[in-house]
Amino acid sequence: MSGDAVGVGLIGLGTIGTGVAKVLKTNASVISQRLGFPLRLVRVADLDLDTDRGVDLEGVRFDSDSQGLIEDPAVQVVVELIGGYEAARQMTLQAIENGKHVVTANKALLARHGKEIFEAAVKHGVDVAFEASVGGGIPILRSMREGLSANRIQSLHGIMNGTTNYVLTEMEKTGEDFEVVLKRAQDLGYAEADPTFDVDGIDAAHKLTLLVAMAYGAELTDEDIPTEGIRGLTPLDFEAAKQFGYRIKLLGIAKRHEGRNGEERIEARVHPTMVPSESLLAKVDGAMNAIAVHGDAVGPTLFYGAGAGELPTASAVVADLMEVAREIHRSGPAGRVAPLSYMPDHLERKPLAEAGQAQARCYLVFEAEDRPGVLGQIASILGENGISIQSVIQQGRAGTARAVPVVVLTHPAREASVQAAIAEIDALSELAAPTRLVRIEEDLG
Repeated sequence: MSGDAVGVGLIGLGTIGTGVAKVLKTNASVISQRLGFPLRLVRVADLDLDTDRGVDLEGVRFDSDSQGLIEDPAVQVVVELIGGYEAARQMTLQAIENGKHVVTANKALLARHGKEIFEAAVKHGVDVAFEASVGGGIPILRSMREGLSANRIQSLHGIMNGTTNYVLTEMEKTGEDFEVVLKRAQDLGYAEADPTFDVDGIDAAHKLTLLVAMAYGAELTDEDIPTEGIRGLTPLDFEAAKQFGYRIKLLGIAKRHEGRNGEERIEARVHPTMVPSESLLAKVDGAMNAIAVHGDAVGPTLFYGAGAGELPTASAVVADLMEVAREIHRSGPAGRVAPLSYMPDHLERKPLAEAGQAQARCYLVFEAEDRPGVLGQIASILGENGISIQSVIQQGRAGTARAVPVVVLTHPAREASVQAAIAEIDALSELAAPTRLVRIEEDLG
């Protein structure tokens, strides 16, 4: 290896790792032309040494010795692509302690252990880059960290998980139940065998954690973010949303609030959301991702593209590698951009806006007995909790079923009031199933 080349060690040769190896090999010449020196894959570690990934690893040491890779002096940058929490955490910290720069696509790791990892990186004078952890091939983190760095971010709304967006798109298009569409998504490779992280909103919460840190300098973990998934949605919800002029998306939402005394509070949440059908986010279908960011200076912006996949995600990983390689060729850490946009010593615990104080219009579905007086009881409870009804649709006719869905669209109401009303209504003997709630977001930046 020439003296100018930067050596890369890759831990994890799964889908994304294979994509990284392919991009480094296939685009070696253009990468070298853009950097002014080679970026060379010198070592790969993975437990599976037998599966043919369809990538040429000639001249690359390939074994299961991740510790040896981390300690190898020929490796200047370690790429961690094994996913998960603890094993990835240990390898990342070991690499940092060995003076290696780290590139990762592991949003779960950074959402849970980012503070520890970034502090270690500062201590040892190395970089941690993670563009691929949010939005796959969409350069949203680099845009937040650099392109929008002069702005106060007012809000962001993101479709951050391609699996759930595919499922929601298909449920709306076909009228099929959640489980049927999820099975098809698994057969097509859009959903994992265990889809929990995706359909329960956990993956989106991991990504929102990083975006909130970049947008507001807020130190938090995904466990701080109220999170709901899409399992409870039914074909009826999509039919009703269409009638009301909305589409349903799983959104990660963050907003900045300023109190009377100037104290900044951050609102952050993940849940299924009805958005106006004419909005740009509503038009994002299939497995695509999109993130709308509103800055006080730049105004509304939208970032759209493939949020996952072998080569789109590998594109972001290799772009990080190139950025780190440039820094290696500079003398010392001067001029480096803070990984979370804010310098590590300026990240701080910020008060999160109380979930109960959030205000939104709501879509509510009550599975109620089809007999006189029940709708009046529901309306009375909503009114007693300060919730005003905008529209009501009652599905079905008397005598056709013991319980029929009653769809209610409310005017803006406090979350705490809505939850109190739902608890009271669900206690009624006339209710056959728990109330379904989907919040409505009108102002998407």
